[in-house]
Amino acid sequence: MATAVSGFISFVALYVSLDRTTSTSAKRAAMAAYFQDAPPADLAWAVFVLTGRRMRRPLSGSLLRDWASVHTGLPPWLIEASYHTVGDLGETLALLCSRNGLGDRVPGASSVSALSLAQFIERDVVPLPTLPDEERQRIVLRWWNELDEVSCFVAHKLVTGALRVGVSSTLASRALADATGHPPDVIEHRLMGPWEPTPAFAERLRAADDGGAALSRPYPFALATQLDIPAATLGPREEWQVEWKWDGIRAQLIARGGDVFLWSRGEELVTDRFPEIAAAARALPPGTVLDGEVVIMRREVVQPFGVLQTRIGRTHLSPRLLRESPACFLAFDVLEFGGQDVRESPLRERRRALDHALGSSGTVRASEVLAEPEWEALAARRDGSRARGVEGLMIKRLASPYRGGRSRGDWWKWKVDPYTMDAVLVYAQAGHGKRAALYTDYTFGVWDGGTLVPVAAPQGRHRGPVSADSAVAYRQTHCRSQQP
Repeated sequence: MATAVSGFISFVALYVSLDRTTSTSAKRAAMAAYFQDAPPADLAWAVFVLTGRRMRRPLSGSLLRDWASVHTGLPPWLIEASYHTVGDLGETLALLCSRNGLGDRVPGASSVSALSLAQFIERDVVPLPTLPDEERQRIVLRWWNELDEVSCFVAHKLVTGALRVGVSSTLASRALADATGHPPDVIEHRLMGPWEPTPAFAERLRAADDGGAALSRPYPFALATQLDIPAATLGPREEWQVEWKWDGIRAQLIARGGDVFLWSRGEELVTDRFPEIAAAARALPPGTVLDGEVVIMRREVVQPFGVLQTRIGRTHLSPRLLRESPACFLAFDVLEFGGQDVRESPLRERRRALDHALGSSGTVRASEVLAEPEWEALAARRDGSRARGVEGLMIKRLASPYRGGRSRGDWWKWKVDPYTMDAVLVYAQAGHGKRAALYTDYTFGVWDGGTLVPVAAPQGRHRGPVSADSAVAYRQTHCRSQQP
């Protein structure tokens, strides 16, 4: 990517190249080229948005549609109809409002196309939530007057928080690894936890040594693949570790530098929500990082996820709540031991270290490993999962390292078969953006005598009973000519 091109326009070119291909290798190469040449401030913001992190949403879609109506002179109904035809609000407004860079520029303001990516975001996007509507409208009108269609489209994507360009966080981090020359797991680790898109952070991403991991920083989580073949086809039973698949909150428990941190898989710090786990974790050896599941444990019985939900999101934890719904951390892996990263060690060695550090009881404990020597016996245990309140079994290769992301073949989730039911599809709604040609929201109903009762519906859809006669009218009224 030529460095002579201004930063924002260079990012627009990257977006276009990503949007025009479905090839993972081509996307990775395009991002790596951009990351390699981008100045630190632009690199930080590009990584921020491409890895799926979001700013506070500065503008609503309805406000943008209102401004577009004023700007173009088109009635609101036509703007709305155009949106539903195109399927993407950012693209609709770019088609209707951009002036292809030929419009009048705002006196005294720097040309938007001459800004770097960081300047554009920090000058025109970040302040938007705190500005009065008149000032926000002036900024958006400047984009429409100065930017071409494609640049407007990208600007809209940045302010609505819906970049959707077929790039996962893992793919972006691997492209960054290509650009910096660091191993992918190093980059993934540096991107974990909270961070601000600053030039200093970009420099730490590129540096040979980032000065040591932040004390609280978790590791990228390893993920499992659904097992859709008989477990016996995986090979000899003795090569695999089998555990229960708990229905809780996946988390990493970190004990470093005399403090403890509990991170959810969504990279949310939840230490304060589970003070009993934090207190117990202070007894862990310094430099310990555990992977496991947060559950509610009553009289040595793991409770359903619904009980755990009474603890999620609470800002005040009463003594009664802590007493009636005590949390427990079931550890099933150790990622750091004695301050050393042990993820490359085989699972059998990591499990021995885990059992050495923890017992099988207490608030922080090692999860149970099932000892049945035959796959057939494990299948019988799996069949009783629902009665035990678990989702099935986890099967992990004993020789495997701990790898972030979904490393197919090492971790399998052998879930119980779902319940099935016969239902009537009574409503289907098309999606937006790249999903505009797909029907993504469905309402299903079941017959109760002569009444069709919706049992599964997207939020806000029809939920009341529908008679046999009115079911057809309901479909005609709500589905119109759309065919699912």
